[in-house]
Amino acid sequence: MEKVLLAAVIVLATAYGVLVPTRGGAPERPGRGWARHPGTWLLVLVLLVYLNQVLFTVYVRREWGGDVTRLSRLLPEGWFALADLGWLADRFPAPELLPWTVMRAQSSLELAFAVLLYLLVCRWFGAEVYRRAVHARWAVSASFTVTFCLIEWALPTPYTTDDIVIRVLSGVVVPLAVSRLSEGPVGPPRLVPFVVSVAAMGALVLTVYDTALLYNLGDLDDWLPVAAAAAVVLAAARWWARRPAPAAGPATGAVTSSLGWFLVLFLVPSLPLRYGVNFGTTAVSLAAGVVVTAVALRLGWPRRLLGWLAAAAVAGVGGAVLGYLLASGYHEARLLAAAAGFLLAGGAVCAAADRWSTAAAHEEPANA
Repeated sequence: MEKVLLAAVIVLATAYGVLVPTRGGAPERPGRGWARHPGTWLLVLVLLVYLNQVLFTVYVRREWGGDVTRLSRLLPEGWFALADLGWLADRFPAPELLPWTVMRAQSSLELAFAVLLYLLVCRWFGAEVYRRAVHARWAVSASFTVTFCLIEWALPTPYTTDDIVIRVLSGVVVPLAVSRLSEGPVGPPRLVPFVVSVAAMGALVLTVYDTALLYNLGDLDDWLPVAAAAAVVLAAARWWARRPAPAAGPATGAVTSSLGWFLVLFLVPSLPLRYGVNFGTTAVSLAAGVVVTAVALRLGWPRRLLGWLAAAAVAGVGGAVLGYLLASGYHEARLLAAAAGFLLAGGAVCAAADRWSTAAAHEEPANA
């Protein structure tokens, strides 16, 4: 039953995503300051998730004797690699007051984490994409909340009922809260630093996902070099993105425009598509992904440049295969590397096309 319902969510969310956000514009979200920046609150959520992990570890060490089999036997492999907190776990006062740390980080914070992360990426891209994303916040919340609840129901624990109630409440609070956040600069981004930023942020998100959302705080030491390198790359990419850029050529502009539309269209169905791959509705997820991509290209890619689209697609597939093969670890890490490889390789072809077109245009008057 969960598979059927998840497939229905994918279909409905995709239909909404490709039909509704494309109509008309979206209201501006002006404002300045760190308090209205989605990145600020994303960082706050990450700190809260890790605080929960520390308290959870204290609780399990002291109250359960470090034995998590009552939960691990109910969930897939890869959960509950506990950290050794030493004196903190031994001396923490009143650990019996910490049962709320068990399976509550996901249900209370996961929706906000996912929405803020996507909004931050949209804000990096440009104000128009960010506006459309925030404008769809209630549909996003509904799609994500229903998906999370279906996964909760498919992986039942003693906490499932409470977690579903918390997720529904979160589904109301999060859209209200994100409506107060402000947009970023107007205009399309520089394509390469944007892609590098998203890839670096993806590595940081995978770190949080494994060590905090899957309760694997004991794996943090293994992830720290990856997270540190990703943070450095992200900082450099954001610095690069803020530097003045020359006007994009027509082919590069087509890539950027199509990518912007993809971000808008993919938002609502993104989470159910991701879980569909893992929960038996892979074909539906792939079909939905093809639909979203096709509509994004129809909206963003001029017909006169279809020849360059074919060349960019071929190069992009090669880049995606290379990225997928070079990556390791979680399936999401391989997909992230493949997406980055696709965009960088395809974008390189379009940049070369623009340079070739410019050179040809300069040669024509000289030969006349």
